[in-house]
Amino acid sequence: MNSWDLPTEALTIQHGGSASDATAVMPTVGDAATVAMPVASPDHTRTEAMPFVDMPAAQAAPAAAPKDPFATAATPAYGTAAPAVAAPAANPAAGAGGAGDGSGNPPGGDDMAEKPRKKRRTRNIIIIVLLVLIACVAWLGVRALMVKNDLQAAQRVVAHVQQEPDSLDAALPVLGDYAGSAASVRWDPIWRVAEFVPWAGANLKGVRLAAESLDVAANDLAVPALEAMREESETPILQRILPILDEVQPRITSLADKIHAVADSSSLIGPVRSGVDMVDKVMQQAGPAIGVAPGLLGADGEKNYLLVFMNNAESVGLAGSAASQTLLNVNEGAISIAAQAGSGDFKEDGGAVDVDVPQSALDLYTNYLVDHVNTTPSRPDFPTMAALDRAFWNRDIGDQQIDGVVGIDPIALSYILDATGPITIEETGDTLTSANAVQLLLSDVYSRWGDYESQEMADAFFAGVATKVFDKIATGDFDMLTMVSSLGRGIDQGSLLFHSFDDDTQSYIEHERVSGILPTSNEEESVVGVYFRDESTSKISYYMKSNIDVTQTCTDGSSTFAVDTTLHMDIDSFDGLPDYVRPQNDAFWGLTRTAVYVYGPPGTTLDSVEIEGREVEIKNQDIDDLGRPVAFVWAYLGPTEMATIHTTFSGKGDFGPAAVWSTPMVNASTGTVTPCGATE
Repeated sequence: MNSWDLPTEALTIQHGGSASDATAVMPTVGDAATVAMPVASPDHTRTEAMPFVDMPAAQAAPAAAPKDPFATAATPAYGTAAPAVAAPAANPAAGAGGAGDGSGNPPGGDDMAEKPRKKRRTRNIIIIVLLVLIACVAWLGVRALMVKNDLQAAQRVVAHVQQEPDSLDAALPVLGDYAGSAASVRWDPIWRVAEFVPWAGANLKGVRLAAESLDVAANDLAVPALEAMREESETPILQRILPILDEVQPRITSLADKIHAVADSSSLIGPVRSGVDMVDKVMQQAGPAIGVAPGLLGADGEKNYLLVFMNNAESVGLAGSAASQTLLNVNEGAISIAAQAGSGDFKEDGGAVDVDVPQSALDLYTNYLVDHVNTTPSRPDFPTMAALDRAFWNRDIGDQQIDGVVGIDPIALSYILDATGPITIEETGDTLTSANAVQLLLSDVYSRWGDYESQEMADAFFAGVATKVFDKIATGDFDMLTMVSSLGRGIDQGSLLFHSFDDDTQSYIEHERVSGILPTSNEEESVVGVYFRDESTSKISYYMKSNIDVTQTCTDGSSTFAVDTTLHMDIDSFDGLPDYVRPQNDAFWGLTRTAVYVYGPPGTTLDSVEIEGREVEIKNQDIDDLGRPVAFVWAYLGPTEMATIHTTFSGKGDFGPAAVWSTPMVNASTGTVTPCGATE
């Protein structure tokens, strides 16, 4: 758990009060940050950093506000009264005609009396200033404890919701109350002035901005959005949420900029820096997201998005064959289906579409990449696929402006059904659930309509499913927390992708997994890409299993990546399969042929390729694609057969820990990733 420690020197408290420990929560998912506030030691002689740890259940309610240190006449806790000053002794000569100026005063008497008065005045001013400073510091400590308790209480609310998602409706207003109380320090003049104190001020500012971020997330976004979703209205849910996004966007953007500036401060102490960095990371994502969301939802004019249904039963690069497509229209938050098309609607002999594709991609994937719509996902680069699918649609289906492309496969769809619940397809009477979606969409449909002439019936079935799912989403008939989790799960495994043709929007997502863009550096991870393309003119990938093991070894200034990819055709016989499913190409001797593309990390070179220990010729040995070396081989498999492809890449320089991205398969790929040092 991360921790936050405010600088002890800045918050010395000289009083006898005690404080409960508590835990601070930051406005982000994952581990909450823990804050430590300095308090007086039990013997009142020194200060200590008190960590924010979990409070006992009996202290679940926020602590009562400490008594105002300025409320009492005597405040021995913060200082002591100035000592009394004795009056000067009477001059025995005064009034008796003693030596002097004849007035009864000694020589220079006025000046001598004035000097003690000036000293007393100076001393009193100093004492008053010190008392004020001590009181201000004490008040900062009091406020810090109040903020701490509010944030700790907010963390308990968040933890409770994580354990019991159904409690969200009741918990959000409570979370909002605690968040608003913690963020009230932004109105505290003493706190705000203290933020200008060198070194300590940046730490105080970081804590305040964290509290403000939670306040905005809860009270300006989450609470009103939940209320909008829950209200009974015929207005589509996104239309109800859109005004909320518009209103909160300036505040989110402002906070993101401010906390990013604090994160760059060299004054932050270690624990505070880790907490601020965590909040900064979240806000740097939330700011642009909230900024582009209204435009994506058609706040500034209607948008058209092409939804491409990728069929994993025929594995093709990013996911599967891109045969079924739906054009979605979004206008001020309202979503409608503008048009739909299946594989039979695209021209079979229309030739290549007019899209600029690098020669390296054509060398690896041939002209099939640009002249057949179903193979547009071949190259593991979603911007390439999006540009090609837009061109195919505009050439063969309609000339509508397309503002973005969404790629989704039945695996991601099954996750979404967890949030929407079952849907019924009236045309066939089927009930689609998260449990049966993959089998029904990728296998059963071909048992019903196995001949090629009936493929249009399967496409119509896919289109009907898409319509029903988006009807549920548009009307808000789904569980929000489950939907967020489901979408994240689909994105993480590459089953849900998005590309925007708006440069500003695309720049926000281009480094995220949802963009479908392989990383261009090894700073965070050294990603190996392993992708499959079935070339058997079939839907046989439904039965394919795969295992990918990646082992990274490091020496001084270099890394080696050994990638073992095993394919297993897990079916006893092709006999009895529908014609549309079994391998169709007689040139492969009744076997399946799967093209395997292994992309090494950027900055490496391809050293070797072997299949089952047997040296083979590396096809297109000198090709790099997407800034990476590529190993390309074919694997021929009959029923029950297996093949393992061993590839090795190496390079000099700094490499992050190994990771792997691969084609989402019906049978999820297994395997292990072993980074440097894991086996030492």
